[in-house]
Amino acid sequence: MLDGMMRGVIDAPLDQSGRWLAARGATANAITLGGLVLGLVSAGMIWAGWSGLAVALVLLSSRLADGLDGAVARARGKTDFGGYLDIVCDFAFYGAVPLAFVLRDPGVNGVAGAFLLFSFYVNAATFLGYAILAEKHGLQTRSRGEKSLYFTAGLMEGTETILCFVALALWPGLFPVLAWIFGALCLLTAVARVALAARRFR
Repeated sequence: MLDGMMRGVIDAPLDQSGRWLAARGATANAITLGGLVLGLVSAGMIWAGWSGLAVALVLLSSRLADGLDGAVARARGKTDFGGYLDIVCDFAFYGAVPLAFVLRDPGVNGVAGAFLLFSFYVNAATFLGYAILAEKHGLQTRSRGEKSLYFTAGLMEGTETILCFVALALWPGLFPVLAWIFGALCLLTAVARVALAARRFR
């Protein structure tokens, strides 16, 4: 829901930074993988109980690196594999954070964490399935920036997910409650996307 608004704010500075990095030999895939490493380290810190450091790394990996890799790709030339790698790394990071909370306290967080991962799985399936059909039908959109895949708008998108992760890292005791709420909103997003697909592709 917030991704479109955020693109208008961050695209210009990210593109400028991306051109600067590309001119000095940086590659989009290297930034993507570096962002994943930071994201997985942040999940490890959540598991270990170092929430303050985890917040900083979540923001570095998910917002800075995830934005810069696309900017560098636009400066150097996009590739299909780069877009593929980007979405794979995004989903790996999204799954690692709930897993970290489950590992941190399985008794308290286990059921809520499993539900959150289930909701991510269903939401991701509707997102990727829609992108495949959109490609098949020649649909294009730039409302979420210049992407390798077709990005459908939804109630819960990347920005909302990162805000949720930051809140969880700051207040880990709220994980069960926030996981149930956010998971339910992800499932609502998935249902809405299925309904949209039924109208457009049936």
